[in-house]
Amino acid sequence: MIPVKICGITNLEDAQAALRSGATAIGFIFYDKSPRYIHLETAIQIAADVNGKVSLVGVFVNESLDYVRKISEEIGLNFIQLHGNESPEYCQQINLPVIKVFRVSPDFNISQINSYNVHALLFDSYKKNNPGGTGKVLNWDKIANLQIDSPIILSGGLSVENIEDSIEAVSPSAVDVNSGVELSPGIKDEKKMIALFDIIKNTRSLSNPFQIPIAQGNSHDL
Repeated sequence: MIPVKICGITNLEDAQAALRSGATAIGFIFYDKSPRYIHLETAIQIAADVNGKVSLVGVFVNESLDYVRKISEEIGLNFIQLHGNESPEYCQQINLPVIKVFRVSPDFNISQINSYNVHALLFDSYKKNNPGGTGKVLNWDKIANLQIDSPIILSGGLSVENIEDSIEAVSPSAVDVNSGVELSPGIKDEKKMIALFDIIKNTRSLSNPFQIPIAQGNSHDL
């Protein structure tokens, strides 16, 4: 099955439900303007409970490296996902694998991705002044024929209604699902997660961008 990240986890019950459903990774959003913002203490508790059963991704928007370092070390994150205007140079200063997000607007210039030497690229839908979690479906045609070496993670309004079509159109290495499996912003729906995973149970991927590198060990230094 294609690797799946369930993002916007805000509580232990939802994290456990994501694991039961088949999630490869779960995402914690550390952007305080998001309705899915998670407090550090809660994220630490969830990380202790899942204890290596799933990859942990921290989502940040234009934060200082010191802040990202603090959060990463205290939780034990495995990946850093950057949803803001972070530069290629900023990304290079992070020693954990970086997932750089690009929001695909109607005038999206695909050449900008060439400056980034990161672990994976995530493509999300665009909404002005909103860095993510919009629930809007991405225009898959914009990225359907990309010829790049970096793994592609597809996001943007994915749900049971469109997950099959999106995977067929883009052939990503993984998918990132958030609002499409929610009861309300920040509260997941286990029935929706189970249904989504059932739909994609026979899908395949050539790589798993959420696989924790062996060299990472127990070090979470930035």
